[in-house]
Amino acid sequence: MRDEPKAPTAGPRATRKQALGTLAVGTVLGTAFAALGTKPAIVNAQNVTDTDILNFALNLEYLEAEFYNYAVNGKGIGELGVAVGGSGSSGQTAGGKKVSLSGKLVTETAQQLAHDELTHVQLLRQALGKDAVAKPAINLAALGVGFDNLMQFLLLARAFEDTGVSAYGGAAPLIQSKDVLGTAARILAAEAEHAGNIRLLVGLKGVQTKPLDSKDVLPPPSGNNLFSLDDNALAIVRTPQEVLAIVKPFFPNGLNGTIK
Repeated sequence: MRDEPKAPTAGPRATRKQALGTLAVGTVLGTAFAALGTKPAIVNAQNVTDTDILNFALNLEYLEAEFYNYAVNGKGIGELGVAVGGSGSSGQTAGGKKVSLSGKLVTETAQQLAHDELTHVQLLRQALGKDAVAKPAINLAALGVGFDNLMQFLLLARAFEDTGVSAYGGAAPLIQSKDVLGTAARILAAEAEHAGNIRLLVGLKGVQTKPLDSKDVLPPPSGNNLFSLDDNALAIVRTPQEVLAIVKPFFPNGLNGTIK
């Protein structure tokens, strides 16, 4: 384990009741992810095309965009005028609702995340053109947390952001086109900024977290790592199979595309 700074102490602290409640939720979240992680999907990397990878990323961006826009606006991206059709099975989004956010920094962070993830959906759909997959059915309440309060919101946001960063990092070696790789690298950098911000808020608010899988690096207060890095100070990466093992609970009918 890397020798990292101690957990932040600035900012509002959770009450003992809030902390215990979030710890219980974090335990459920970690247990659910860990159980699903024992059955990863099979992905044949040799047969994966850039279109397949972009559509895999689009599924993940649909999930994040729906999560943040429901939390901020109480609406999904389709209701906000974003195109969500395409190949595969279209589906509704369930389980999301507006979260009671407090404080200028937290509120503006959530608002900008909602905007950025929505924009990532539009960017990937534009790059894919007629090959873009439709938004599949999404259940944002698959693990029973995320929208009841700020602590739950940060708990699930941390899971999504760290997974998203690792997904782009893991998929990068499979990308053939330099143009696609360049754009993916910039999205990865954006997701990394998102993750860093959320991990800091998790520490400041005292949100208890549990590992998503064996690769997970926990932020304070549950862990000692402000950044999700390995012993070489490199970002944690996950293969598509490992990412699928984490996100599949949120896709009741599966993802659209080849990687699913």
